[in-house]
Amino acid sequence: MEAYTRTAATDTDMRALGAAVARHVRGGDVILLSGPLGAGKTTFAQGFGQGLGVREPVVSPTFTIARELEGAFPDGTPAHLVHVDAYRLGDTAYMPGQNTADRLLDELESLGLDEELEDPGERTVILIEWGEQMAAALAPERLEIRIDRGEPGDLDTDQPTSDGPRTVTITPVGERWNGRESR
Repeated sequence: MEAYTRTAATDTDMRALGAAVARHVRGGDVILLSGPLGAGKTTFAQGFGQGLGVREPVVSPTFTIARELEGAFPDGTPAHLVHVDAYRLGDTAYMPGQNTADRLLDELESLGLDEELEDPGERTVILIEWGEQMAAALAPERLEIRIDRGEPGDLDTDQPTSDGPRTVTITPVGERWNGRESR
């Protein structure tokens, strides 16, 4: 799979893109979503959940850090989705000499998420919002999805907003993604 870029002009388009990506994942995959506040990460995650057959609402797990949801892969095999929001992780003081990745791993361990995130099971898919700061530490094989709001000047504000088109760049990292359809 090669990197590619898509435009999502509406929330509906963003959900459809999330659902399309979900149709290509397998158990053990890690997907990292990044982008500024209001870019559409949770909207993408909602579509992703729909694409995995999750029937529960997919909402931002900002305050719970992680939510576990059940669905199914396109072939009907049960799928376990772990939806993590890492925005609040790493916001406490670091110990002297401790690097960012180690601190994040410590926090994940305290939440009981470290083992599942480091080695997802054969039916588990991990979707991490704000995960770019822990990408290399957690998942050397991953799908990075960067969502950006339009070009400066497209909107009359620099503040976070759900309005306007989004540019979505999807980049596979590692051999795990070789041979998969890219679109």
